[in-house]
Amino acid sequence: MLISSKELEIGQFVKSKAGRDKDRLFLVIAHVDAQYVLVADGDLRKVETPKRKKVKHLMKINQVSEEIREKILTDKKVSNALVRKTLEKGNLI
Repeated sequence: MLISSKELEIGQFVKSKAGRDKDRLFLVIAHVDAQYVLVADGDLRKVETPKRKKVKHLMKINQVSEEIREKILTDKKVSNALVRKTLEKGNLI
């Protein structure tokens, strides 16, 4: 089942399926185009330098951080500590 970047929301939890970051949990920070999104985990991939990742290499987790989503959509600063805390709190897998 292929997903497009339109199906991933800002603040969506995703898990990497491929690459050296395989099995890591990330949050979607921005959409690039139909095939790519920017993801960050606040640790190896900071919010300032997010990873450009193909959507087909991500597994969608049906959970969205409303706090991070609101901050990004209203152009407020999202700290790496907040991203780490959110991923730890929402780490269901």
